[in-house]
Amino acid sequence: MARHRIRKKPMAEINVVPYIDVMLVMLVIFMVTAPLLTQGVQVDLPVASAEPIDDSDNEPLVVNVDAAGNLYLNVGENPEQSLDDETLSRNVAAVLRRQPQKKVLVRGDHAVDYGTVVSAMVLLQQAGVPNVGLVTEPPEQ
Repeated sequence: MARHRIRKKPMAEINVVPYIDVMLVMLVIFMVTAPLLTQGVQVDLPVASAEPIDDSDNEPLVVNVDAAGNLYLNVGENPEQSLDDETLSRNVAAVLRRQPQKKVLVRGDHAVDYGTVVSAMVLLQQAGVPNVGLVTEPPEQ
């Protein structure tokens, strides 16, 4: 009887096609999700102090500036009621005394004057907000 020898082929080549497919899929995923991650601009402000108020949730403080220039805060007894400058500053400072790491965002209407948004940021600075984020909408494609 003759013995047959089984020869193994040397692994000189590695099939890289599946790796290229995975890389291309990951590239497409990153290209689609990257614009969604950068929606705001951070602004650093100096620190100040004030009195605390009750705030039990972990959501950020959001100061809304409507088209008429009225200011609203998303915490308190009536978030739909506009606030004067002093009340807004006092309420924000009080929340930050209890939760110094609380994020603060400014959401300004696109029709409002830029100076009004800057004035709101100055009020936040006086209230002791160290960092302010600006809320924006993602661009339509």
